[in-house]
Amino acid sequence: MRTRIKICGVTRPEDALAAAEAGADAIGLVFHAASPRAVDAAMAGRIIDRLPPLVAAVGLFMDAPRSRVVAVLDQVPLDLLQFHGNEPADYCESFHRRYIKSVGMAGGDAFAVAAAHPEASALLLDGHAPGDAGGSGQTFDWGSMLPDTHRIIVAGGLRADNVAAAIKTIEPWGVDCSSGVESAPGIKDRRQVAAFCQEVYRVKGNAGQ
Repeated sequence: MRTRIKICGVTRPEDALAAAEAGADAIGLVFHAASPRAVDAAMAGRIIDRLPPLVAAVGLFMDAPRSRVVAVLDQVPLDLLQFHGNEPADYCESFHRRYIKSVGMAGGDAFAVAAAHPEASALLLDGHAPGDAGGSGQTFDWGSMLPDTHRIIVAGGLRADNVAAAIKTIEPWGVDCSSGVESAPGIKDRRQVAAFCQEVYRVKGNAGQ
């Protein structure tokens, strides 16, 4: 089974296209105003317009009012939602979309989050503390015990030079990279994106898939 790739925090159409051409399966669009990688609905629409077929667009929200998520969904054709705060399951499920629930692994309890969100399509494990935003570049202990009830996506401090170790240790469904492929917050470096994707595909189980 190959490891899927998501490049998160995309803010420009050309970066989305570069990620897709490098082999990414999905891109992440941040709708959290406090993030340096935040985009508005208009820019998100322009970014998605540049995506080739079969590349998913994931919308990231963090403790947003329900009306905010609905407003974005009314304007932006997102494929999945990603909830990065303390959102309860009934909130996450109320949009009737597949969703990913993040876990801040610096003190967070992945087992508790998994139990509280049984309908989540995946758990995204990030290196920050619960309640903090992602994109910090912090890793976590990849040898931690993890729930087997959900597909796992690994995030937090991943780069081309360490993603192979994360994949070999956890054997996740996917990996998620943001700051590790940037020249500045929100600005993806085409060569770093390509190197990251190539390294993921190099790992045993990915070549030729």
